[in-house]
Amino acid sequence: MHTTNAEALELAPLTPQYDPWDPIRSLGRYGRHTLTSVEFTVTNLCNMRCEHCAVGDSLTMKEGARIPVDRVLRRLEEVERLETISITGGEPMLHEATVRDTIVPLLQYARSRGIRSQINSNATLDLERYELIAPYLDVLHISFNYTDPADFHQVGFVRTGRDVNRETADKLYRRMIDNTEALTRGGLFVSAETMINFRTHKKLPEIHRLIVEMGCQRHEVHPMYPSSFAAGLPLLTLEELRTAIGRLLDARDPNVWMLFGTLPFFACSDRDDDLKIVKRLREAPNVTVRNDPDGRNRLNVNLFTGDVFVTDFANEPPLGSMLTERLDDIFAKWERHPLNLRVNCHCPAAACCGPNLLVADSYYRDVDFHHRQAVV
Repeated sequence: MHTTNAEALELAPLTPQYDPWDPIRSLGRYGRHTLTSVEFTVTNLCNMRCEHCAVGDSLTMKEGARIPVDRVLRRLEEVERLETISITGGEPMLHEATVRDTIVPLLQYARSRGIRSQINSNATLDLERYELIAPYLDVLHISFNYTDPADFHQVGFVRTGRDVNRETADKLYRRMIDNTEALTRGGLFVSAETMINFRTHKKLPEIHRLIVEMGCQRHEVHPMYPSSFAAGLPLLTLEELRTAIGRLLDARDPNVWMLFGTLPFFACSDRDDDLKIVKRLREAPNVTVRNDPDGRNRLNVNLFTGDVFVTDFANEPPLGSMLTERLDDIFAKWERHPLNLRVNCHCPAAACCGPNLLVADSYYRDVDFHHRQAVV
């Protein structure tokens, strides 16, 4: 058994210089990609149906029993180099029983072992529910893709299959903002994520302003890729993405950490406009570009079936099962997987771990990144 980490209560603050979810850290430390992060899908229920949801097709109206949490903790004990856990859904906070019986024990275990933790939530539930997890949580990760209640209503309930009236949506929108303001005032680190898509790409400065006003310590920005509910939505061109990112960088508050992820721009590009945006992102204060953890240093575990995937929105079959296999052993199988070998490259000069599968399939199907070299 791992012993309780006496320094767990005084962990280093999360900063642009210290992002333990970025696989570039473990790659540098161990000389190869290794399993340092585990993500848990704890529910398939959600009170919203956002049109960009990457796991929307897996959402249900009811669900069965979860794997007992003590069995999950025993599997985590076996992960030799575990540094972070993430909790996702659905909406993990939807039912208080899930919070008390599954989420809080996972967070308490992480805190006792000195492991950093994150929960993905839409922040629309009662504040008291978030206060149950706040003492043990490192990052509350919320989705924020709106400029006003009308935006929230249009985006957040388009896939419900029924009408959700504006009054109901407005109340949830207001609660999301009030919760975020209260939690950040209380010292909780809140990271608000915005998808760059056909609805948001011209609104990013206004969305950023609202995120800053809520007190969020970090603004995450990710292009939207075709997956689940988003599979049929328009895919932005690379030029549209470059323009949107440039517009956001022009307008952003430089005092707020901005984290970009799953970007389709690389230092090994043969396009000058790609290299310009890469350079600008590298040189901007309080701006980081995170290498994608999925398949690099992280696996996703479904807590209903025990199935283990590269990501929570994987279209590929499971790599194995936590019910019968160690997670480190399942990760070793992924390292030999043809899909991993296709995109698993590393450029030390650019501190880049290459594209993830969605980026490669969306923009670089005919490109072999193993034969490209960074222009530094």
